[in-house]
Amino acid sequence: MCDPAKTLSSPNSPRSDAYRGWLFKWTNYLKGYQRRWFVLSNGLLSYYRTQAEMAHTCRGTIQLATALIEVGDPCHLVLNSGGRSYYLKASSEGECQRWIAALQLAKANAIHMLHQSDDSGDEGPVSQTDRTLAQGALKTLASKLDDLGTCNELIGKHGVALQRSLSELEELQAPNDSGDKVKAVNERATLFRITCNAMVNACRDFLELAELQSRRWQRALQYEREQRHHLEETIEQLAKQHNSLERAWRESPNTHTGGVKQSEEVDASDEDEDTEFFDAMEDSPAFITVTAADHNHRRPSGCNQNMSGGLVSAWNQGENNSDSNHVQMPKGHRNRIPDKPNYSLNLWSIMKNCIGKELSKIPMPVNFNEPLSMLQRLTEDLEYSELLDRAAQCTSSQEQLCLVAAFSVSSYSTTVHRTAKPFNPLLGETYELDRLEEYGYRSVCEQVSHHPPAAAHYVTSQRGWSLWQDITIDSKFRGKYLSIMPLGSIHLQFHSSGNHYVWSKVTSTVHNIIVGKLWIDQSGDIKIFNRRTKDTCHLKFSPYSYFSRDVPRKVTGVVMDIEDKAHYILSGTWDDKMEYAKIVESNRGCGGTDTKQKTVYQTLPPKLLWKKYPLPENAENMHYFSSLALTLNESEEGVAPTDSRLRPDQRLMEAGLWDEANTQKQRLEERQRHDRRRREAQAALALGEGREDESCLPLWFEKRSDPESGESSYVYRGGYWECKESQDWSQCPRIF
Repeated sequence: MCDPAKTLSSPNSPRSDAYRGWLFKWTNYLKGYQRRWFVLSNGLLSYYRTQAEMAHTCRGTIQLATALIEVGDPCHLVLNSGGRSYYLKASSEGECQRWIAALQLAKANAIHMLHQSDDSGDEGPVSQTDRTLAQGALKTLASKLDDLGTCNELIGKHGVALQRSLSELEELQAPNDSGDKVKAVNERATLFRITCNAMVNACRDFLELAELQSRRWQRALQYEREQRHHLEETIEQLAKQHNSLERAWRESPNTHTGGVKQSEEVDASDEDEDTEFFDAMEDSPAFITVTAADHNHRRPSGCNQNMSGGLVSAWNQGENNSDSNHVQMPKGHRNRIPDKPNYSLNLWSIMKNCIGKELSKIPMPVNFNEPLSMLQRLTEDLEYSELLDRAAQCTSSQEQLCLVAAFSVSSYSTTVHRTAKPFNPLLGETYELDRLEEYGYRSVCEQVSHHPPAAAHYVTSQRGWSLWQDITIDSKFRGKYLSIMPLGSIHLQFHSSGNHYVWSKVTSTVHNIIVGKLWIDQSGDIKIFNRRTKDTCHLKFSPYSYFSRDVPRKVTGVVMDIEDKAHYILSGTWDDKMEYAKIVESNRGCGGTDTKQKTVYQTLPPKLLWKKYPLPENAENMHYFSSLALTLNESEEGVAPTDSRLRPDQRLMEAGLWDEANTQKQRLEERQRHDRRRREAQAALALGEGREDESCLPLWFEKRSDPESGESSYVYRGGYWECKESQDWSQCPRIF
């Protein structure tokens, strides 16, 4: 038995108002059970990493009123609450029993308080018959408890009287009085015995009734467990059927168009924020294009004209592709990496208890990563830098904007098969890409924040442009899909014209997390704004829909000047190619109110802006990496000691040594947590001394305020390439 002072807030008993102490909580299969400080108070069980955290950070709270307490092996117990299971372990059986007693008592008190606070007119999920039975049982138990209280009072009174009689008997002096006194003592002893028997009988009745109710509750609980198990099996079966239907639709979509009209009649109220697929037909572009070559520049007249063709695509362009970009073949760099090992691991078994959490806070093994960091994925946006080289030579700012729009779309082309998660960079981690000789640019990234994860990126090109971005990743796991929302702005400036473009990224969604094959979709809107000329380009990434007749992964856009006059139409897909067509005439189409009328644009034949490079041979066994991605983690001499290429877990994963990579990943994460606690202590000390803490500041970037928008962002302060040239990395922290 352990010392009660170690587990209780007061040394009385487990029935104290607050019960607290150390327990071991299961975290994940890599770390196993971790020691946590638990506090039980007012029907809530809260846990912290340390006792000191009670003042500022609670790691989790369990509502005991709705929790199911299960006793497992010796020293083990399980709490099920809100669809999540908490596996706990005590250091001894005695301590485990005290925790169980305290939890059960706290749960009973919480349920009692919940019943008292319930409105008598509310109808809960429990049936009226069950509610009546439960209330009747509670009333009977309360009545028996009152009987026990009455017997207790009588025993007390008769005991006092018996003790008084015995005292008087001892003080007797006259023999003739002894008979009466002894008789009185016998009477009181008889009354005391009768009352004790009544007390015992009342206790026996109370115990029998409690056992009867316990058996009833156990049967009800068993029924609820069976129903829940049946429901889980049903949901899993539905998910498998859903996946089968999806495959059937993708294999023969034309055979299912007959069901479109019926599907469109579904009431919109059936959709919620977690709907996995969207009805794209209700969100079609606000314009229609027709080529002037096909219509001889004639304006469409009347409402009978067929306007259902959508945007003009480039499928029939033939040889009018003289402006197409050419594949960037890496010079002197590797063109393959070791094949990905065939590891089998159930993602749902790891993520089922992580619904609603941020992706960066979910402990994930390298089995679900790709051997690149988030900094390298940002750098991968430069795969089609040739589009910016061409844009720098444009004399028309609107044509230049078309190329910038194509560049913003091209960054998503590498993601169509890339459902794996990149490594979360450590704070202070950097990545450089020097392609000055091949493509004329240099790029440097730095992880400037860990929570929330944020990276700063700066690129300068000898071919007339500079690009910088400050991106924070916000992500949520919703059970059947994963949403990744990049926050922040991308800036692009051309040196000769001074045109400065600003835009942001769209939301990426990974579907089929539970069952089926993972697939990724991009959806949302991008507005590219030229700060100098005030030209804008509105791009729309249409979400995938079963019921849409449009080509999947479609992107449409319009380039407009400061007076909102449209000059170019953009169309294509984010995984293949983009085209642009010059507008020669526009007019308002027919139908409905003015707010719902679609603008009809007559355009010249479209031209190709951008075409995706083919993937390397054997790409499916190399994480579907592009030619550029295969070179990003290539070993290189002279880089900073904080460069992602030197990260050991990522390097081991690329080599196929995933078990060793998981060990290294856990070591780095533990070290990062230790460094974070040290930085927090230094920041608190600096605050107490009234000075600025510089231990957490980025090395190569600094926070500045944008003069136009007023927003703060990280911009490159310089010095990295100078340090590389002199090989002076003395300022760099040791993070690996």
